[in-house]
Amino acid sequence: MKEKNSIMRKIVKNMSRVIIGKEGPSRLMVIALASSGHILIEDVPGIGKTTMANSMAKSVGLSFNRIQFTPDILPSDITGFTIFNQKTGEFEYRTGNVMSNVILADEINRTSPKTQASMLEVMEERQVTVDGKTYRVPDPFMVIATQNPVEYMGTYPLPEAQMDRFMMRISAGYPSHSEEVDILYRFQESNPLNDLTPVVTREELLELQQQVRKVRVDKSLAGYIVDLITATRRHGHVMLGCSPRASLSLFRASQAAALYDGRDYVLPEDIRDLAVPVLSHRLVLKQEAKIKRITNESIILDIVERQRIPVGIK
Repeated sequence: MKEKNSIMRKIVKNMSRVIIGKEGPSRLMVIALASSGHILIEDVPGIGKTTMANSMAKSVGLSFNRIQFTPDILPSDITGFTIFNQKTGEFEYRTGNVMSNVILADEINRTSPKTQASMLEVMEERQVTVDGKTYRVPDPFMVIATQNPVEYMGTYPLPEAQMDRFMMRISAGYPSHSEEVDILYRFQESNPLNDLTPVVTREELLELQQQVRKVRVDKSLAGYIVDLITATRRHGHVMLGCSPRASLSLFRASQAAALYDGRDYVLPEDIRDLAVPVLSHRLVLKQEAKIKRITNESIILDIVERQRIPVGIK
């Protein structure tokens, strides 16, 4: 367990060579990676969303593609397309940008709903279907998407089905005064991202993802996860609660969090600490809740606070 724990911490440490003061978000990104999940980084411009995603991708020895989402990008740019080869007399598949281990979907909410929908199959099933034929994406596979939540001109809100496919939604937030001063000096002469090298191989990452699944989760804690999910469906301010996919995401993320802390078993604290980043973006609130400025995060925190923690875990 300590060896796998060191792999995860090694990635976070490598990211810190570029990202200053963001160990919490970096930790969540590594947990999502170890859990075979996708992540949505949502924050205002200039915070370093794209830099965080790039530093994660460059810290692991995997293939990487960046897709800059714009209104004119087509689904075929994402999934690929077939073209007729006059020499062979056959149709050939030309790979799209999604055929890579790590995909940076930059400003994903700037593209049309039709193009957004092209990501649904690959994020859930790790495959694309083009002209009736199915093509698998490389393993491991992860989508790191970014979006700006405060800008509405030229953007298209992500549908609930796509939001549900992200294991976590995180926010980096503004740096402190001292951290921002450090950023100025770190980027004074050059971008440290250019010198970042992988610290984990593909084989090590695949082994880590398998090890996460072996972390023990007491049955009472599995029930605790389901109780939290059920509470979101019954909450008075919620129109659409969390799905069973959310239960599985919280289950898997808590396993990775335990491994990150050097344990081969999950504690209630692992689940409680991950509830907001894993669950909050999956809720659809009623209109009256929005008028009262009630947030998704506050609802999840309220549910966590009210839900009884299992005792006598074996």
